[in-house]
Amino acid sequence: MIFQSARFYVLFMLLTWLGFASCRGLVAEDDRLNVVFVLCDDHRFDCLGAAGHPFLETPNIDALATRGAMLTHTYVTTSLCSPSRASILTGQYAHNHRVVDNYHPVDPGLVFFPQQMQKSGYETAFIGKWHMGGDVDDRQRGFDHWVAFKGQGTYWPDGHGTTREVPQTTYDGFNVNGKRVPQKGYITDELTDYAIDWLDKRESAKPFFMYVSHKAVHADFVPADRHRGRYEDAELPIRTPTVDEMKQGNLPMWVRNQRNSRHGADFGYNIENFSPEVYYRRYCESLLAVDDSVGRLTKYLSDQKLLDNTLFIYMGDNGFQFGDHGLIDKRTAYEASAKVPLLMMAKGKIPAGLRFEGLVGNIDLAPTILHATSSNPIANVDGQSFWSALCAADPTQLKRPDLLYEYYWERNYPHTPTLHAIIGGRWKYIRCHGIWDRDELYDLEQDPEEMNNLIDRPEHAERIVSLNQRLWELLFNSNGREVPLLEDRGPRFPWRHPAEADQAKFPKEYFRRNEYGTSK
Repeated sequence: MIFQSARFYVLFMLLTWLGFASCRGLVAEDDRLNVVFVLCDDHRFDCLGAAGHPFLETPNIDALATRGAMLTHTYVTTSLCSPSRASILTGQYAHNHRVVDNYHPVDPGLVFFPQQMQKSGYETAFIGKWHMGGDVDDRQRGFDHWVAFKGQGTYWPDGHGTTREVPQTTYDGFNVNGKRVPQKGYITDELTDYAIDWLDKRESAKPFFMYVSHKAVHADFVPADRHRGRYEDAELPIRTPTVDEMKQGNLPMWVRNQRNSRHGADFGYNIENFSPEVYYRRYCESLLAVDDSVGRLTKYLSDQKLLDNTLFIYMGDNGFQFGDHGLIDKRTAYEASAKVPLLMMAKGKIPAGLRFEGLVGNIDLAPTILHATSSNPIANVDGQSFWSALCAADPTQLKRPDLLYEYYWERNYPHTPTLHAIIGGRWKYIRCHGIWDRDELYDLEQDPEEMNNLIDRPEHAERIVSLNQRLWELLFNSNGREVPLLEDRGPRFPWRHPAEADQAKFPKEYFRRNEYGTSK
């Protein structure tokens, strides 16, 4: 009788502790959320059916917004593949993780958030595009299962469907846990096959984290054969401004000059008669297979009774310009380049159908996922968890007015200067570094296309001073007092077309009559 009473007491105390722990968010391992994180390359914020796109069909990604949340105010802090991916993994700004281009290796001392998940009992997998350190596809820390390819890989193993070979294209297949395996088919579909295969063959009872990192939709855009031509007659919903409009909008010299460059609408990728319209249609067609991938993954999880206990995240690593500001590609601090889609679904945690308007950055993903999975945080992060605010549908909990944006000049692509910016609020302030040019100020409420630069308007003088002070506050508070400097690597593309837009003139406000500053 005494033994039974003692056993009952122990059981009672255990149940009481578990109830208390549950209230504190310390749940038993088997009850912790699985996580599937799908990253799409170059996916700009408005290329979704759920974002109101006029013709693009993304029903499976849209379903995440219906069954979970669409975070409508999400930015990357550097709009470039490798720096953005490093910020996602570390929670740090580029000036701290120092991955500032697509060619240099990652500091082996950096901590990636999946390492913390492993320590807390998660089984982890990476499947897809690593793209940090040039043509590196070696297994990286933090992942138990590894499937990757070197550099940019290729959409098809025979290269069909492309019009040009982008730098770092590779055709030597996949590294599957250290074994070289040939690529068989269309890469978006094949990466999804690898992801489902890993889920299907798991024997561990541990919760899992799976990171699916697509090559798509990186240029050169090659849709799956089944989607080719779907939008052949679609009208481009983005208008390329004229040279005169760019001048009248007071845009900097570097922006007007970049129009006639590898990353400009007049001479895109240094192709004669480049057409942003044709590229945009192929981009949209290439996104269709990514949407299929999301559908296949969510269906598998649902069929295996895993979806209800899985946090499913979909995100773009940066945006992409298709004639916006006369530019193509990314790297700039403009909305089309720096703003990305982010959708998150977790049944019973994230309210269904929520449009979350809180300001979120790619530096916030690591602390948020660690928070959601009760894993220990990373010691040195610049981001913050938005998990509690999202689950409570209360963006006011974030208390963040803005984000720091930074991009560091690359010798490979000399058209875009080093840029620092304040983004995420009504007023966007962009400071160019190391060139003789004007800065930028935009009122996104009145000028969402960012074509009316207010930087020299006297009525905004105090605002500009305040934003400049805020910029340096964000830099100094995050130890951003140095510009990362790396040796030259990779090809250079400084070319201009002799028959396209002429070189821009110096800003008129730079011309003065005398030492007292009388305007000419």
